[in-house]
Amino acid sequence: MRARLGGLAAFAVLMSLSVTTASASAAAGSASAAGGSTSSVISTLTSVPVSATDAVGDGGSQVSAPRSIPGTPLTARGKPEMLYIGAEYCPFCGFERWAMIVALSRFGTFSGLTESRSSTSDVYPGTPTWTFYGSTFSSRYITFEPVELYSDTPSAGGFKPLQALTRPQQALFKKWDGPPYVPAEDAESFPFIDFGNKYLAIGSGGSPGVLHGLSWAQIAADLSRPSTKVARAVDGTANYLTAALCKLTHDAPARACTRVVRSLQGKI
Repeated sequence: MRARLGGLAAFAVLMSLSVTTASASAAAGSASAAGGSTSSVISTLTSVPVSATDAVGDGGSQVSAPRSIPGTPLTARGKPEMLYIGAEYCPFCGFERWAMIVALSRFGTFSGLTESRSSTSDVYPGTPTWTFYGSTFSSRYITFEPVELYSDTPSAGGFKPLQALTRPQQALFKKWDGPPYVPAEDAESFPFIDFGNKYLAIGSGGSPGVLHGLSWAQIAADLSRPSTKVARAVDGTANYLTAALCKLTHDAPARACTRVVRSLQGKI
């Protein structure tokens, strides 16, 4: 489950993008679609109880795990680096951001997250999500480097460019996001996550369809309810992302690298 990057324009798998879309980014503190402030939703999202995520475990067959790659260590500012490459219009990135925020919040603190929606002319139209553009992440364990290549604003048959890759990031993107790790026709697709050049996740760990028709507040609340389809998909994906990160940090901190999370490391 991924979107492809082609030339200067970005295209989604399974469906061509038109030049119309709806931007739903919201400033921090604004009202969420289900009522309540963005800040309260973020607080719920970034504090999902370990008891809930541990109860979900691997999320079942609907969730896919990262894979090992034979890379040299990738670090930044003296810590293992997690590199994310995606786009605001991309529904698969939209799903993955929920899981990434749950996972990363176990290792540090976000600021500046804002609400966003995927393209309304793509598959899984208008998926409620977040954007990492303009956000920061602070952690004593890992360095998180997010790159949102395109916005959700239409431009010249695709979407307006938002951020550019550095040369080292572009080299990693070309090296790992192609054969033999993905089929040639899906090369340079996203979401793309490189965990310290040791583990790789390309495409969303679950389906954006589980978020359909829900508001940000409803999704955030469901993450603490292990029996919901949202929790199984998002928390299950987050547990696998956490397992990869825990392998980089040698299972620190203990609050993140629980027994359940450590049990998933053998599947990566």
